[in-house]
Amino acid sequence: MVKQDLINLSPVRFFDDIADGGLKAGQLGLITAKKGLGKTSVLVQLGIDALIQDKQLVHVSFDQHSSNVISWYNSILAEIGKKKNLGDTSELNDSIVRERTILNFNQETFSMPKVVNTIKALKEGGITVSALIIDGADMSKISAADLKTVSDFVQAEKITAWFSDTNESSSLSETLTKETLPLFATVAHLESNGNSVVLKVLKANGKEADGESIKLDSKTLLMTK
Repeated sequence: MVKQDLINLSPVRFFDDIADGGLKAGQLGLITAKKGLGKTSVLVQLGIDALIQDKQLVHVSFDQHSSNVISWYNSILAEIGKKKNLGDTSELNDSIVRERTILNFNQETFSMPKVVNTIKALKEGGITVSALIIDGADMSKISAADLKTVSDFVQAEKITAWFSDTNESSSLSETLTKETLPLFATVAHLESNGNSVVLKVLKANGKEADGESIKLDSKTLLMTK
């Protein structure tokens, strides 16, 4: 079955191997990098991995139109299919689209508590959200209290939530404040390493990590060994 093959062969399995099993239900995760290095690609791979496991996903974007986000999902899924020799993934794509909700907001007018309230409204409308992605938000403009609101919601609903942030530093102390760092169970940083881009784990399952990393394929941006 294509879906089961894709779960086993998902690029996210490489990340799970170096990140203490990856993000668990009830936890927040963060992917950082300088602008244009591949944060959205990594988040989309994490999103696809949730979708192929029959989890209902909400992808919130603060810096891209919904059509651009959809293009990311289509291209990344197609690349996974090619790389893993899974053949045509169009039928699978059609099935997971039904489990995906894409929202596009402006951070100047839409706060994290509003994001939480929107997801609660989706739940009341019959969409049981199992995974959340918040891409393109400026972490420096989000208060610790607002992040705590997201964290409390994620824990209460037992879902996962991945954030991204534009940040060139690979230091946890320069990435998050003393108030916000405890809220994130997993933090990983994308950086250039010669001619390649690597994803380095800075924190995993609530504990500071030793910086183990995996590469991003230079052509497809898929996570790999």
